[in-house]
Amino acid sequence: MHTSWMKAGNNRMLEPLRSRGSGSMLLAGIQWLFFIFTNTVMVPLSIGHVLGLAPEDVAAAMQRSFILTGLLCIVQLLWGHRYSLMDGPAGVWWGLVLSICASAPAMDMEVSAVAASLTSGFIIASVLVIGLALCGFLPVLRRVFTPIVMSVYMLLLTFQLENTFFKGMIGYNQDGRWDLPVAALSMLVIVLVAFVHIRGKGKLGQYSLLSGIVVGWIAYALLFGQESSMNAAGASVLSIWQWMPWGTPGLAPGIIMVGLLAGLVNMTNTLTSLAAASKLYGRESTKGQHIRSLLATNLFSIAAACFGLIPFGTFASSIGFLENTKVLRRAALFVGSALLIIVGIVPQLSGLLAQLPMSVGSAVLFAAYLQMFGTALRSFQGTAFNAKTIYRVALPVLTGISIMNVPASAFANFPPLLTPIVSNGLVIGVIFVILLEGFVRWEKYEAVPAASKAGVTTTASS
Repeated sequence: MHTSWMKAGNNRMLEPLRSRGSGSMLLAGIQWLFFIFTNTVMVPLSIGHVLGLAPEDVAAAMQRSFILTGLLCIVQLLWGHRYSLMDGPAGVWWGLVLSICASAPAMDMEVSAVAASLTSGFIIASVLVIGLALCGFLPVLRRVFTPIVMSVYMLLLTFQLENTFFKGMIGYNQDGRWDLPVAALSMLVIVLVAFVHIRGKGKLGQYSLLSGIVVGWIAYALLFGQESSMNAAGASVLSIWQWMPWGTPGLAPGIIMVGLLAGLVNMTNTLTSLAAASKLYGRESTKGQHIRSLLATNLFSIAAACFGLIPFGTFASSIGFLENTKVLRRAALFVGSALLIIVGIVPQLSGLLAQLPMSVGSAVLFAAYLQMFGTALRSFQGTAFNAKTIYRVALPVLTGISIMNVPASAFANFPPLLTPIVSNGLVIGVIFVILLEGFVRWEKYEAVPAASKAGVTTTASS
């Protein structure tokens, strides 16, 4: 990690939200805007597709998602965790919703009934997390989620995200084929982002992601024409707030139980994100930061459920963005969040940004999250690994990655309500590492006997 900008970031952590140079702060804010946008836009689109929503309802859901996401990020900056970390539609919930909806026929349920029960699951899980945070459950959670557990979580999250972005940047279609011209442009975008980040002098290196988006978007438009992710023009800001658009909340016990588990897993996003951010800023996060962050995230999640959106979560992947851009000041995220709110309010802006090619956005995010991989690896520094202790990391990580690469159809014979869990490599990997850390005393195996060392030396010399 670059210590020069880390030290600078430490001193800026608690500065007021003021900019040092309005031009550079605006550019940094626009870069944050695109980062949040590309992490948000596909969620309402994909969920609207599986729920069979009308195009105008999908467009309205997208606008609501932009506005609530921007507001939550600002609340977190001013009152919650007070780090430059994005909060947005949680990936754990996103994958769970898509999996459960796909399993609706196997559960002999209509998709509309599944969606109604999911709404209940969202609200109940959020209320549970708020109650646990206020009742002092965080110390217990910290003991469960040790540094090794959180490092494994970050590794698996990196693999899961990069796999998704890789498919997007190569134009991977339903037939399982690459779009070679699109893939070639995406590779050039990654090279550009890496070059600007590594070789960029002065503040230029801070805008490597923005450079990739602008150049990639222009090149895509010139080579392939324009594309749009929105199927309909947005509506006015007053008409998009439809109460309970997924129907009256249902009470399917199995879906609600799976939702509670997802809520607890999503709760770990906060612990992982704040732990990584505290290292980045060189300032330990406090109990109050954890509680306020969980309260803000889950209060907004309850509101999201009432307006047909999935719950929110703190993005541990923001660490990769911060390491790539080196812009730690909170004012940059404040500007980006405010711009996202404006995009959600003005339908024309939503339609304009939705024309950002997904292959370009995926390529830029792929490059940004390479830094997150380095963060996860550095978290293992100081941990002794040998032929025995390597199991504590290798078993959960490789099992999780293996499950990620198994098609969903392979889990058809599992009980329908277990399918979203057992088919999720991230969840299974985290469960494995928690069990290994809880029931195995790894310190017994960390010391290598002197005789073994001598044997290894003798073998190596021979």
